[in-house]
Amino acid sequence: METMWIADKWKEFELLDCSDGEKLERWGRYTLVRPDPQVIWSTPRKDPRWNGRNARYNRSESGGGSWEKGDLPKSWSISYGDLHFHVKPMNFKHTGLFPEQAVNWDWAMGKIREAGRPVRVLNLFAYTGGATVACAKAGASVCHVDAAKGMVTWGKENAAASGLADAPIRWIVDDCAKFVEREIRRGKRYDALIMDPPSYGRGPGGEIWKLEQNLWPFVSLCARLLSDDPLFVLINSYTTGLSASVLSYISESIFTAKYGGRSESRELGLPVTDSGLILPCGTSCRWET
Repeated sequence: METMWIADKWKEFELLDCSDGEKLERWGRYTLVRPDPQVIWSTPRKDPRWNGRNARYNRSESGGGSWEKGDLPKSWSISYGDLHFHVKPMNFKHTGLFPEQAVNWDWAMGKIREAGRPVRVLNLFAYTGGATVACAKAGASVCHVDAAKGMVTWGKENAAASGLADAPIRWIVDDCAKFVEREIRRGKRYDALIMDPPSYGRGPGGEIWKLEQNLWPFVSLCARLLSDDPLFVLINSYTTGLSASVLSYISESIFTAKYGGRSESRELGLPVTDSGLILPCGTSCRWET
């Protein structure tokens, strides 16, 4: 599918099957069943691991849900090339890693290695550090920012597992917008920006964040941190209904208008082993010079 960027190079993760609002996944040695709102079709569940899974996340009618666990450790590790990550079942169905982002890790690593110069990366809403680890492994210095202390600690663990305990990574626990404002005042500059803003959230002072209202001013603010010779910007969105074209319009208006270069936005996808389909998993916009 030329309209999607597909993360099809995994060895230790596999999307085995999808049906009736759920997906069957292999995470290393373990199989999980998790809900997915994109899976609105119903097909026969032929893979015996649907019933023999190690854990399943069951949604509650009142919201949220809980894990039904069988033979599953508290946490375990999986690898993507020479990147290593700790995963574990978390609240709200997550595992601490979004495997579809691997296609963006490959792209960012390629851009950094091809640059032939020192590259400074700012990773905002950086979660458990998938992109941070990838960029640092490619040789960049990275500033990793997330408001959740537990996620930043997890990111450090992933970096250490990937042999990057002593890599030039700054680990920052802070509200991303407030951190960006302070970096602007300090005169700091970065050659690449990565951001994965939430669809909805609350700031430290109770401020409400809505992606549709706040993305434009936030990206405009972040653009002030770009160096005079920027390399790339990557914006990820999991907001249902936000068109890929919208991300391109934002990027073209803010980055291309000032620096030239080009923007491209596509859905991310994971190949489904059983059916050969591609499961859509959010949208990314890439701007590059």
